Amino acid sequence: MMKVAILVDIQNVYYTTREAYGRNFDYNKFWAQATANRDVVKAVCYAIDRGDKKQREFQNILRAIGFNVKLKPFIQRSDGSAKGDWDVGIALDAMEYAEQADVIVLVSGDGDFDLLVNKIRVKHGKKVEVYGVPQLTAASLMSAANEFIAIDNELLLG
Repeated sequence: MMKVAILVDIQNVYYTTREAYGRNFDYNKFWAQATANRDVVKAVCYAIDRGDKKQREFQNILRAIGFNVKLKPFIQRSDGSAKGDWDVGIALDAMEYAEQADVIVLVSGDGDFDLLVNKIRVKHGKKVEVYGVPQLTAASLMSAANEFIAIDNELLLG
């Protein structure tokens, strides 16, 4: 069986599915599709922790599916802007997990990951599958991946 590592940029998938479809991503359907006939070596969801009850319940659902949930604190700056993204953490984990897996699955439309995806394919010789909302995923990221899988009605709740 192929070994797979799954990396999910929760903020990105939440906002892109809400903007494009007004619906939420179905993590159960995604899990079933991404792990079919594969051995999961790592599955991580990266999120910003605002500390509210609903968010903790959602994180527990993700853990029950099989994901490890990594959290960073939400930082509100004095000028009103906010900080909290996992790009560097996702990139570091992806490079580490590429040594253990045959396939890296990245769920994000963020074009900042195009260099990472290309590096994993070229340097590590691994297959990279990117899941994203087509109209909100960077073209550079789609073309860097071995395979782009559209997040559409089949991978949404309701």
